[in-house]
Amino acid sequence: MRVEESWSRVMSLLRQHAPADHADLPGPATEQMLVAAEKRMGIPLPQDLRAWLLQNSLDLPEEEVDDEVMCCGFAGFPDEGSFFLGVRTMERLYANRSRPGGFDPPDQPDDPFWRNEWIPFLSDQDAWAGKFVDVRDGRVGRWFVGEATVTGEYESLADYFDDLAEKLTRIGGGEYPVCGVSEGRLVWT
Repeated sequence: MRVEESWSRVMSLLRQHAPADHADLPGPATEQMLVAAEKRMGIPLPQDLRAWLLQNSLDLPEEEVDDEVMCCGFAGFPDEGSFFLGVRTMERLYANRSRPGGFDPPDQPDDPFWRNEWIPFLSDQDAWAGKFVDVRDGRVGRWFVGEATVTGEYESLADYFDDLAEKLTRIGGGEYPVCGVSEGRLVWT
């Protein structure tokens, strides 16, 4: 239940400090959507990721999807250049990253740039950087093209959301120098 509580805290803070941004967010995924995604990806979603998606699947409406970019989402949240991924976008990025043999590059199994056991949940538009959940242990890591991938940046998705909630608290209190709120929206400088 921890991820649900952590995400609920993030949503409460977003509603309190940036109500216009909060109002733009869509509703949850369905169990049927998640089962179908797992089947297409060929890998089960970790329980925390599944629980989060059942609260909010952050895919843009079909008419707002830009086919020219790898990933798209709601501008300005959780930060200036990244987007939480909904089920459709998660699948698309996972398909782009996964490799026969299970990791990339194939000659570095102990230190790969990407493993098929990692499911992305946050990315920039070009999919050059983002965060993933490791299905083997639920830890959150991050990738950035051209740099070493970091595994275990957070012990869980709930820990990542707790950190995000702290950031939103600081933003709401005017204590986060690169972000403020204007007309109910987060504004990054």
